Amino acid sequence: MEELWGRWLAATAAAAASGDQIAASWAVVRARAVAPVLQLAVWACMAMSVMLVLEVAYMSLVSLVAVKLLGRAPERRYKWEPISVGSGGVDDDDEEAAVGGQEAPFPMVLVQIPMYNEKEVYKLSIGAACALTWPPDRITIQVLDDSIDPAIKDLVELECKDWARKGINIKYEIRDNRKGYKAGALKKGMEHIYAQQCDFVAIFDADFEPESDFLLKTIPFLVHNPKIGLVQTRWEFVNYDVCLMTRIQKMSLDYHFKVEQESGSSMHAFFGFNGTAGVWRISAINEAGGWKDRTTVEDMDLAVRASLKGWQFLYVGDIRVKSELPSTFKAYRHQQHRWTCGAANLFRKMGKEILKSKGVSVWKKLHLLYSFFFVRRVIAPILAFLFYCIVIPLSVVVPEVTIPIWGMVYIPTAITIMNAVRNPRSLHLMPFWILFENVMALHRMRAALTGLLETMHVNEWVVTEKVGDHVKDKLEVPLLEPLKATDCVERIYIPELVVAFYLLVCASYDFVLGAKRYYLYIYLQAFAFIALGFGFAGTSTPCS
Repeated sequence: MEELWGRWLAATAAAAASGDQIAASWAVVRARAVAPVLQLAVWACMAMSVMLVLEVAYMSLVSLVAVKLLGRAPERRYKWEPISVGSGGVDDDDEEAAVGGQEAPFPMVLVQIPMYNEKEVYKLSIGAACALTWPPDRITIQVLDDSIDPAIKDLVELECKDWARKGINIKYEIRDNRKGYKAGALKKGMEHIYAQQCDFVAIFDADFEPESDFLLKTIPFLVHNPKIGLVQTRWEFVNYDVCLMTRIQKMSLDYHFKVEQESGSSMHAFFGFNGTAGVWRISAINEAGGWKDRTTVEDMDLAVRASLKGWQFLYVGDIRVKSELPSTFKAYRHQQHRWTCGAANLFRKMGKEILKSKGVSVWKKLHLLYSFFFVRRVIAPILAFLFYCIVIPLSVVVPEVTIPIWGMVYIPTAITIMNAVRNPRSLHLMPFWILFENVMALHRMRAALTGLLETMHVNEWVVTEKVGDHVKDKLEVPLLEPLKATDCVERIYIPELVVAFYLLVCASYDFVLGAKRYYLYIYLQAFAFIALGFGFAGTSTPCS
């Protein structure tokens, strides 16, 4: 017995010695190899954080001071008068009629509604477009249906015929293929003779419902200010209160319109076209080269090219158009991938073109390349995940690495405050917004790198699912809709769960063996990844 006890003690001592040797070896490797690389990553993240907070502060200051305090409303910066007989279009016949004493008619307006298998919402958008107040002989409603479901195509065509029988000038257009997706449909729609006879084109996605006076409020800016090529209006959301995820989306998009679009319009007369709820001058589209399908952000592509040609853009936040937010996590992931990947890919494709553009000021080139593309479309999505979900958690395992408190606390706090100032009614949701945005940073970073490197799925286009009138039946859905494993196994997202496991390991290490600096934050972030990884976000939809 004593012999066995002695052997056990000897084995334990040997194991302890071996463990000490492994720990010592890890300490050497950590200090000489891991720590320098991680410290370099920390300082890279600090540099990106400074660039981002300065950009956010600049946009916030401009939108708050120039627009709110100084009252630089669109009507004060640009001429606006109500459209009336005699305001006129832009063709020569109208000008000659005006000179000859005849009153020129309203300008010709084309309303385009691109759609793809939009069974739930096609009636809403078509009905709203047909109800727009404008002389019936000066407006054409064009429904661009790329649906591949024959039953849905028949329904949309019947809806168009019903409105045509009521005296509405509505055209139902289809294509043999979906080449170019939305950009291809819009480009094909502009090739029709009746479209080429129009002066302006208003574009609405299938879930957008403009008010009847939309054209009466927007077209005057274009008629009386010949340098304006685009008037963009604000989105408002009919289903923002369906669940916690849609409330968070509303916060982010409200900030986008109130700060990004407003500051760009006020200081640079430029911003990214949102793809819908806007009115273009057709001559601006033509001069810029028309619609191109080289990326999944055809709207931003056209806006950048038109801006390089000297056209000015105007954002009018007082005009709002009803729309629908994606209410399922799957649909939201696809949407964010398309937006983020497309913007980064456009930066790759247009960088040299912007630099070589003639007749464009150095200031505009700097704004486009640095502020609009590099900081907002590359730095922002990469920094959010790299720093807050990778570098900070890993630093607890490598104590030799130091993170400045100003980068760890002050900068993210400042960015959060600047967002909260523009969303005062959603202050109670800010903690959820932070955690949710950090989870989404995983997909945005992956999408941004996909666009920059042009890897697989760079041109992936998944149409966002719509609910339409059924949203009224879902208002009682709780803020967090739990996963029903027997129904929807597809709502389990492996990438989120892998990151959650990594965060749990780092948090537990910090709590048990580390300095206990960040474990609370890392645990919270891990639980957020777990919740979304198991589908505890958004509303549930029937699984196929």
